[in-house]
Amino acid sequence: MSNNESSRNKKAEEQAKTARRMRQSTMIIIVALALVAGSLFILWQRHSAAVQAGDKTVTVEVVHGNGTKKDFTVNTGEDYLGAALRDEKLVSGTEGQNGLYITTVDGETADTAQQQWWCITKGGGQVDTGADTTPISSGDIYELTLKTGW
Repeated sequence: MSNNESSRNKKAEEQAKTARRMRQSTMIIIVALALVAGSLFILWQRHSAAVQAGDKTVTVEVVHGNGTKKDFTVNTGEDYLGAALRDEKLVSGTEGQNGLYITTVDGETADTAQQQWWCITKGGGQVDTGADTTPISSGDIYELTLKTGW
């Protein structure tokens, strides 16, 4: 075997070894990335899993037209007040372009002829969102008050 052939064979062997190392490194990187991606997916699944019923507890104070007050504790997995109140069958109403328009709370229906309506407040301040777009967190306290006059 000539020096030239020997040199070419060594070069070919080195290239083959380098190619094997690169394939091995690539496979290690792919496996590591797959493990990281799998771990992140599992973490995401655990933290974004559907909220279970009872995950949030909110208090709703109903102030009836005659001034009497009644407190309700709502345990829910819902993210918004309207859905939580409907699930508890505490309210009913009509669906409009802005979601639920509450007409009845705790069995008392607002009389539109007297310009009555249900006002949603949180901590005494009127909320700027409708029932279906008012987000809830555990520990929140809401008031539903029957008001007269637009």
